[in-house]
Amino acid sequence: MAKARMRQAVIPEFSSEAEEAAWWDAHRSEIEAEIRQRVRQKPLLTLGSLLQGTKPSHPITLRISTQDLETARRLAARKGLGYQTYIKMLLREALEKHASEGTVARTRQTPSRSSR
Repeated sequence: MAKARMRQAVIPEFSSEAEEAAWWDAHRSEIEAEIRQRVRQKPLLTLGSLLQGTKPSHPITLRISTQDLETARRLAARKGLGYQTYIKMLLREALEKHASEGTVARTRQTPSRSSR
């Protein structure tokens, strides 16, 4: 079955705010129907899909202390996030930081001529 093609909304130029308000009032049901159609046809964007991107994820099991878990839950709640999402964000940030530091650290490990 072929996908229904979405009709492109054409919003004209307006000479005044009153003219624009009148146009939106007159076309409200048409615009709302188009929005509903687009929402049904496109996959929903979620925080998880933004964080994950197109990279696949793999479920794992980690054992962490109860105290660390409670701290993560409390901090995640302050940010309005789930604790697992928050832990994944922290892990990603730490890995990126250490990966970039690792490049610097390798160059520092090479003894310089002055230290020989």
